[in-house]
Amino acid sequence: MSASVDSKFVHKIWQEVELSKMVEGGVPYPMLSDPGGEVGKLYGVYDEEDRVNVRGRFLIDPDGIIQAMEVLSPPVGRNPAELIRQVKAYQHVRATGEVMPSGWTPGAETLKPSPDLVGKVWTVWKPK
Repeated sequence: MSASVDSKFVHKIWQEVELSKMVEGGVPYPMLSDPGGEVGKLYGVYDEEDRVNVRGRFLIDPDGIIQAMEVLSPPVGRNPAELIRQVKAYQHVRATGEVMPSGWTPGAETLKPSPDLVGKVWTVWKPK
């Protein structure tokens, strides 16, 4: 889900005119209209002076725990590929209990946490 201070009508036009041309079929999740910035305030991304949300991204697991977050000022765009990589990584962790080394990409080697791995990650994971 996404949330912004824009109205549902702005979201509809944005989806039809812009997003559908950048992402096949448009974004596959609901967009919440938060005209008073209440959601943005809860997450610390609402700019009171300009009455807008700063670009924030929060990955929240099924238990309601924030697993990752990124906040960027408006001049810098977000990286959808990184978001997708992180979502896949957290889904894999949740399903298997394995963890991802730095720079992990889907299909790459994962690590099985154990006391034997402490101080020996370098023997298992060799970055290229």
